[in-house]
Amino acid sequence: MKESQAMHVLQFICSTGFYGAERWILAMCNNTHDQNVKYSLAVTDEAASQDLEIARHFKADCGDVYQLPMANKFDFKAVSRLADYIKANKVDVVHTHGYKSDIIGVMAARKAGVPVVVTPHGFENAKDFKLRLFIWLGCQAMKYADHVVPLSPQLVKDCEAYNIKAPQLVYIQNGVDLSEVERFKNKETAQTKTKKRVGFIGQMISRKNITDLLDVFDALHQKMENVELVLLGDGESRPSLEEHAASLSSKADIHFLGYRDDRLDYLKSFDIFAMTSTLEGIPRCLMEACAMETPVAAYDIAGIDQLISHEKTGMLSPLGDKAHLLTCWERLLTDTDYAKALGKNACDYVNEYYSAKRMADEYIALFNTLLQSSNIKEAAL
Repeated sequence: MKESQAMHVLQFICSTGFYGAERWILAMCNNTHDQNVKYSLAVTDEAASQDLEIARHFKADCGDVYQLPMANKFDFKAVSRLADYIKANKVDVVHTHGYKSDIIGVMAARKAGVPVVVTPHGFENAKDFKLRLFIWLGCQAMKYADHVVPLSPQLVKDCEAYNIKAPQLVYIQNGVDLSEVERFKNKETAQTKTKKRVGFIGQMISRKNITDLLDVFDALHQKMENVELVLLGDGESRPSLEEHAASLSSKADIHFLGYRDDRLDYLKSFDIFAMTSTLEGIPRCLMEACAMETPVAAYDIAGIDQLISHEKTGMLSPLGDKAHLLTCWERLLTDTDYAKALGKNACDYVNEYYSAKRMADEYIALFNTLLQSSNIKEAAL
């Protein structure tokens, strides 16, 4: 890269919706204020892309978008197509997000001769053998990246288990663009409700463990009939979750709303933001709940514990302890002053420690160091 040129960073994701990783990319790009950095986005164009919501947002706010054609779910000819795009558009650094993106992106970057950085957003504890194999391949691909930059201390440990070590392994604390949340906090919600509302926002996949959330709500409903459960998001587990919900006595008060553009309006209407995940990075949806001052009750797992301290910034229960989680929900729903205090504490904490601008600055510094190292190596040849 010549000094007179802006550093061109290509963000690459195989998108299946518009969730944490997609919003993370936008937060990263929108909070980079260095005029010497140019971003573009490559996103696979395939059946599961759900109209490429990330592409529309990126094109409007951040830069050019390349929709990478995929003839099928595992079309490895996409590697050559992406490598050609990287070379033709003088990309300096490729930054990948997700198992498939890591496999295709690392191979394409190596073929094009440019550095590549991988950011793991979470590891899926999948039951399906084919998916587990694909996840394993993605983790193997990370070993060939110049840097692997996980979002949480637990994800650092997960990467170390795959024999990825420093200096290849670098930790940059996660950040989130909370400006959108701040705008909603000062607005009147469009939501009308007649019941206390427990809410969830996120992907409906196995590690989110939403079955437990449904079971805890059903137990709550038997004690407090004036409650409802609202779930926003979509994913491969949704059909089985809806089937399970239909078997519960509380089914009339369980609402699957799918993906919603007005998620923040719903978030503001929640009396509790609930999570029963078994595995997480540092969830963006949880950061947004904290920033909105929505009281949080969740299982105490790595990643979530980076934001929620029990009875300080929210309430936590041991993983799988549905009875204890139920008592947390009851406390937050009945003691509104206590719930409000926890929500305020969580908001203060997130705003102090999880700035998206700080995160973006640290990534840009890493990219610059990586390019300087590459230039030194080229000059020595």
